[in-house]
Amino acid sequence: MEMAGYRFSVRPADVDETLEQGVSPMEAVVYLAEIKSKAIPLSKGDVLITSDTVVSLDGEILGKPVDEKEAKNSLKGLSGRAHEVYTGVCIRSSEEIRTFFTCTRVFFYPLEEEEIADYISTGEPWDKAGGYGIQGRGALFVEKVEGDYYSVVGLPIARLVRELREMNVFPG
Repeated sequence: MEMAGYRFSVRPADVDETLEQGVSPMEAVVYLAEIKSKAIPLSKGDVLITSDTVVSLDGEILGKPVDEKEAKNSLKGLSGRAHEVYTGVCIRSSEEIRTFFTCTRVFFYPLEEEEIADYISTGEPWDKAGGYGIQGRGALFVEKVEGDYYSVVGLPIARLVRELREMNVFPG
């Protein structure tokens, strides 16, 4: 948001992110962005932006790993393959609510057991969908990206700015 010239503050949303079985990645990210938005009070004149990101491999959502075994399994599954990263965004003002999602395809190089173990030892996988952060050391796994890199990071800023402009919300 700073890059786009917007002033902002961060307000965390404490919500239950449990998803129902069989929810598609697209539905999941929009739902999660919406429930986060509803959990945060809106003051007059505020524009609230919430988002959520999931990694999908063969249509299955890979969440944030809870332990080393889960992180290792996620990274082994992604090794040498393409997967999708979905980010949902909810924009809420007192006049309007908008939601959208983006999908970016990420291709991983084949990963060696040792590099997976080394990466897990950094602690980086724990709060990351799919067990990796493309903006951190996880970037070393990425062969190429088809789509919006910033969506993989967690906020599709170019699309978001366009949506904000349509809502007459400009930097300043």
